[in-house]
Amino acid sequence: MKRVIVCFLSLALLALLLPIFASCGGKEEITLYVYNWGEYISDGSEGSLDSNAEFEKWYEQTYGVRVKVNYSTYSSNEDMYAKLSGGATKYDVVVPSDYMIARLIDEGLLRPLNYENIPLANEIEYSVMFADGIPSYDPEKAYSVPYTYGTVGIIYNTTMVDSADVDTWDLLWNEKYAGNILQFNNSRDAFMTALCKLGYSINTESEAEWREALAELMAQKPLVQSYVMDEIFNKMKSGSAAIAPYYAGDFFTMYADNSDLAFSYPRGEGERTNVFVDAMCVPACSENALVAERYINFMLTKEIAIANAEYMCYASPNRQVFLDADYQATMQEIHPDAMKILYGTDDVSLELYENLPEDKLMLINDLWEELKIESPINASIFVIAGVILGGSLGLGIFFAVRSRRRKKMLVGLWD
Repeated sequence: MKRVIVCFLSLALLALLLPIFASCGGKEEITLYVYNWGEYISDGSEGSLDSNAEFEKWYEQTYGVRVKVNYSTYSSNEDMYAKLSGGATKYDVVVPSDYMIARLIDEGLLRPLNYENIPLANEIEYSVMFADGIPSYDPEKAYSVPYTYGTVGIIYNTTMVDSADVDTWDLLWNEKYAGNILQFNNSRDAFMTALCKLGYSINTESEAEWREALAELMAQKPLVQSYVMDEIFNKMKSGSAAIAPYYAGDFFTMYADNSDLAFSYPRGEGERTNVFVDAMCVPACSENALVAERYINFMLTKEIAIANAEYMCYASPNRQVFLDADYQATMQEIHPDAMKILYGTDDVSLELYENLPEDKLMLINDLWEELKIESPINASIFVIAGVILGGSLGLGIFFAVRSRRRKKMLVGLWD
């Protein structure tokens, strides 16, 4: 009995000491949850630098603590918002766009940043993105550090489009190219093209102006081959479409597979286009705010920032990037006018999306549904259904008549 008690006490003591021995033999490990857009960081593919792996290595060497980056992606600001506001998952770093940053700040979902941990934020040149150098979505620059920015323009096939027709939103409404025009398959961007064509603000609170934009999109619809997002890549690369509004950075991906493609900004009188900023933020729910801020600062270091910018092909507001001669040379290899397309927008009127009031967001959704419910695809379904119904009625009448004839013949035979 004594032996049993001694063995039991020994095992209990060993169980208590094991965690101590384990901690002595290993290092503390932290999981950092990063939530970003897809294809939005240099990840080691095709010989590129793996930014997250480099951060993990650097953090352990610098602070003696192991950090594992748990990196996941989203396809829209709204998807990210739903996850963050739902509270089911905790993130440490998120990269929302301008108008969504404003919404997250208003709802208390972001944590103010401690810039002592992000000294390289001083390398951000706000004037390349905003004429007054002030981000309207975060005017005090208290919650966000710009990661990248971009603009919307028009991609077109030079073998299919007359150069005299470009540099204006009117190109998307030109009947000459009916059936070869693509349009955004999301309400905010599609309405943006119509509002800009009309010379209105993309953040207008006038219901009349939104309805006028709907009328423009209705007029455009018969000319549109398809409403697209990611599908644009195959359509423009293959030459199955000639014109599409899209983001400047993504143009270079398409150009790599089809050198007949070109890019232009709308410069017609009174016209403008959208400029968007995606910025790094720390959610209020973060359990590793210090590590998150060090991660943000690491993404701003010269080597990492250049690697990310070259991988994404979007513009960088980081002076260490856009002023670097090697970066400029690399972008010029991708496209002769890459630097001009990304950074030469001084003569283009740019406007950020703002976080619109709830009633305006509902109005946009209603107008978008009104546009899409009357799409040619739906109309064709009704036509096909009508043909099928008509055919069914015709067959019914045929068999009914034949049945009557048979009855008459049988009656005649019996008589």
